Amino acid sequence: MLLLTLVFVFPAASELQVPLLFWSSSRDLWAPLENAHEGHITTDIQLSSYLDRALEKGPRNVLLFLQEKLSIEDFTAYGGVFGDKQESVFSHLENALESAPSSLILPSVDAYAASTLTSYLKKKSGASPLQIDPATLRKLKPNDIFPALLLLRLPYFTSSDSMAPKEILLGNDEIIGQVMSALRSEDVPYTAILTAVRPSRVVRDLSLISGDLGRHLLGEDKEFYSLLPETSPLPPVSYKDTKSRILFWAEDFTVTHESETRNLTALTFGAPTLNLTGSSWNSSSAQLVLTYDNLFGPFLTIKFILSSQFYPVSAQSWFTMESLEIHTNSSLVIFTSPQVTAPSIYSFHCQYVTFKSSKEVKSSFGSSDWRVSFYNFQIQAFNVSDENFAQASDCAGFFSPAICMGLVIAIVLLFFLLYGLHMILNLNTMDRFDDRKAGFLIIAQE
Repeated sequence: MLLLTLVFVFPAASELQVPLLFWSSSRDLWAPLENAHEGHITTDIQLSSYLDRALEKGPRNVLLFLQEKLSIEDFTAYGGVFGDKQESVFSHLENALESAPSSLILPSVDAYAASTLTSYLKKKSGASPLQIDPATLRKLKPNDIFPALLLLRLPYFTSSDSMAPKEILLGNDEIIGQVMSALRSEDVPYTAILTAVRPSRVVRDLSLISGDLGRHLLGEDKEFYSLLPETSPLPPVSYKDTKSRILFWAEDFTVTHESETRNLTALTFGAPTLNLTGSSWNSSSAQLVLTYDNLFGPFLTIKFILSSQFYPVSAQSWFTMESLEIHTNSSLVIFTSPQVTAPSIYSFHCQYVTFKSSKEVKSSFGSSDWRVSFYNFQIQAFNVSDENFAQASDCAGFFSPAICMGLVIAIVLLFFLLYGLHMILNLNTMDRFDDRKAGFLIIAQE
């Protein structure tokens, strides 16, 4: 199978590469790979040559499956590499590659080149990418939306997900299968691309390390990783009028209703079509409104309500998130959040922020079990400068539970130490010794 070639012939070289797969309904679209030796990394120039050929000689309908994270090791772990296709979670992808008249697999593409793929396609095709989710695509006929540059973002496993990585990858493969089936049924010519924003696994490049593979100091790892640039995080959400007014970012952003969990990270940060309609700002209040189509119903709207107030005692203004609201077609849920507060000249940061249903205004779901979770949450609504967060006021207090426990243990140990010293210092030596059990000494007199 083609994916077996990707796994065995081209092992991953480092954490800065992602795989990229092309397939098209046109024949003889790509020539055989050049420089197809082990460890070869496709640069941005080489990638652009493949893209130019696809856009010039192939169909004008381009479908980009952009997964949040993907590495060659995902195909190794979940791709059924032992020949049992039923064990592979990429069965639909494998069928698409095998049945396509033209296909091309680039096992190791420079991550920076892959991250700029959307903007490159937009520039070359002259069409803005239409971001669409699988639910919407199932309702539309391909002939209604093509020709176009379609962008489907696929999630990946995060620490806050309740699903296993294999289940998420299997769900992504099902989406690819449904899209390919719809295109074949309508006989729509297409060129499809699958890649990722960044790799999902940290893989060590042994070729960059001099010496043998025996014992080595732990500090050598730091020297190796210092050679690698860090992967750029997704940009924050920025609401602007005349300039940037509100900034919002999170490393992971999930919404859960009853048993259904949706990860909104890829749909929120760096998404070119994020809907901010309804957002507003003035010097004393701000409102950031995020609207998503076809989530938990026809739409899902999340509102961050913030305010700023001057306090004479501290002689400065503080901002507070008054509430977070969830709007759907049939319900409105409000969360109060007095813990999200900071001086207005700072941003607010917290490693974990979770909101649970606190007040339900109306609902037809029969349950108000909503949960919104953020990991590495940061927000700023006032005094934003140059689209950069100001210095963060962290939610972690000085006296954390660990510090309090340490102080209690230290006080107990100090008490025992002082008590022991007191006992030692009060020891007295006896000035004489009596043995009352012994008999009296009798000396006879003559």
